[in-house]
Formats: sequence, C-alpha cells, structure tokens
Amino acid sequence: MGKEIQFRIATEQDLDRIVAMLADDELGRIRERYEQPLPKSYLEAFQAITSDPNNELVVAYQGNDVIGVQQITFTPYITHQGGWRATIEGVRTASTVRGMGVGTKLIKWAIQRAKERGCHIIQLTTDKQRTDALRFYERLGFKSTHEGLKLKIK
Repeated sequence: MGKEIQFRIATEQDLDRIVAMLADDELGRIRERYEQPLPKSYLEAFQAITSDPNNELVVAYQGNDVIGVQQITFTPYITHQGGWRATIEGVRTASTVRGMGVGTKLIKWAIQRAKERGCHIIQLTTDKQRTDALRFYERLGFKSTHEGLKLKIK
C-alpha cells in the first residue's frame, strides 16, 4: 500500500466514490442506488450532514484515492450526567484495500475524534448479517452491551 493513509472531511466531489463504496457489498447492493447521475437524495443527505456541526462525514484517502468512509454523529444526552456520545455509522472501505488495516485506522481515527469532542461513549451498530464486521469491532474493544432495535418506516 505505498502512500500513507490520511483522513479529512468529505467534500461533494467525494460523493460518487462514497456511494460506490456503500453499494459495494451484498447488503449495499440491495439498499443503495449507485447510478449516474446519483439520485438527488444522496446530495441532499450530504448537504444536511455537512451543514450540521454535530455530524462529520470523514474519508480515508491514499494519494488521490478515497479508500474509506465513515459518518460520526455527536449527540448530547441527559443520561450519564449530560455527557456526549459519538455514533459511528456507514463505515466502508474500498474492496481493493479490505484486509489491509484501513478499517482499523478509520475506527481509531473516529475514537480519537470522539475524545477531542469530549465524548464519553462511542456507539455503533452493524447489521447482524455482517459477522466479520462484528468480530472486527469486538477486536477493537467494542462490546455488545445493549440490544439495539430498529423500525424501518416508509
């Protein structure tokens, strides 16, 4: 992997590559729409994320290539004495670099960012079908302490 992996806030020019990574797996192929032009909903979501100071869409890049993405949301809570939490979502690495440590670097970067923002808890979810991802997060110190539920509405 030659060049050093770096991180930055995503720009609109990264959006096509981000959606391509989101769509590049079994579950992503079902729920994402990677087509040209991209559906307007992706740009609208991107603009909402980037205009919110408590949301960061972060890309990992190497040279000129975007090779990873994650969204971090910072949320104040009344619980835990009014502390802040970071929620990590939408973590993906390019299929060409999977197994090369990019995901680990993404998550470690997010942990450091959460500390900088004064968070006391970092939470994330992964689809139960993503057993490799679950093991990956557990290796990084995440523990399955709660049962999460979702309700899909449309």
